[in-house]
Amino acid sequence: MTAHTHSHTHLPAASDPAPVTAARIGIGGPVGSGKTALIERLIPVLQARGIDFAVVTNDLVTKEDAERLRRSGLIDPARVEAVEAGACPHTVIREDPTLNIAAGDDLEARFPGLQLIVFESGGDNLASTFSLDLVDWWIFVIDVAGGDDIPRKRGPGVLRCDLLVVNKTDLAPHVGVDLDGMLAEARRARGEKPVIATNARTGAGVEAVADAIARAVLFAP
Repeated sequence: MTAHTHSHTHLPAASDPAPVTAARIGIGGPVGSGKTALIERLIPVLQARGIDFAVVTNDLVTKEDAERLRRSGLIDPARVEAVEAGACPHTVIREDPTLNIAAGDDLEARFPGLQLIVFESGGDNLASTFSLDLVDWWIFVIDVAGGDDIPRKRGPGVLRCDLLVVNKTDLAPHVGVDLDGMLAEARRARGEKPVIATNARTGAGVEAVADAIARAVLFAP
């Protein structure tokens, strides 16, 4: 897995005194797929690895996801920024990411040494794709309860993301989904791009997601 490059990522030479700017990743997916729950599970995992990070959430006219993270006690509330898109949240991560770029720049200015910024998109469809002016690498989260036909629909989110996460694996027997079949279909659709099954409620699979992030944008072995 290789990270996309954009103007925000700067890896200096040994003689270059400029600081390394934070890697920026996106997490998108439909409403209820578990994006915020995944971030909540990732926070202690990233902290345990000594990664200095912050979060930017996107929504229409609320700061609900940001407030949920701030109240969680998992992360310094000052490290969570909220972007109120005022329109479709996908527009501000795809067509005009300037609000998010500004939020990321503000976090970097306030927290020197920041290594990673996670941008969470508001969710409502299967088409969310992040502008590569905004993020280096992005995750798309779908969930078993949304139906095992999601990979067959070949939506842009499923096909284009750097990592596809299939969440809520524990619900498969309760919603009549063949989990193995759904994962196999997702892997067929994506070719060599990775797919990870998770249960954000219990934390299953979250370490593997953190591993993928670290390899892709933090250049960990």
